[in-house]
Amino acid sequence: MDSWWSRILATLVVSGGVALIGWKASAEPNRVTFPADFDKGVHYTTVVRGSVREEMFASRETIDLVKAGKPIPDGAHVTLVIYRNGALADYFIMQKGQGWGADYDNQRRTGDWQFQRYFPDRTIQASHDSARCQSCHQGRASSEYLYTMDAMKAFNGTVIQ
Repeated sequence: MDSWWSRILATLVVSGGVALIGWKASAEPNRVTFPADFDKGVHYTTVVRGSVREEMFASRETIDLVKAGKPIPDGAHVTLVIYRNGALADYFIMQKGQGWGADYDNQRRTGDWQFQRYFPDRTIQASHDSARCQSCHQGRASSEYLYTMDAMKAFNGTVIQ
């Protein structure tokens, strides 16, 4: 009897291993692109949390519209650049697009914003789950789902720390 259970257990373990080998984590499909003009972006605020430094970037057009009290336009990117212990670690990109919110059910929707995480070489991080970003940003509907809206409004050419 022990031999029979041992064979079943071994079969299950091997089958599970084969299944895991074939499984590949992949980023949830979305429409976010790395901003082609990122190098022209404006660094408007920095947040430091211990050994982590987060720098926020947006286009000059986006910042000017926000300062004028206008909505952020479709196509706009807001980029969070994360450094850990001084080394570039990640890029987190928020991008807004017309009707993009309809890609998600109401429980996950953050207006028409979508989120993506990138490696330092600007390739998509396949294990990223944008639901985490959405769940945090949902509470910021009154500020276009941004945590740094006030800093963007106050930006006067000098990075806000």
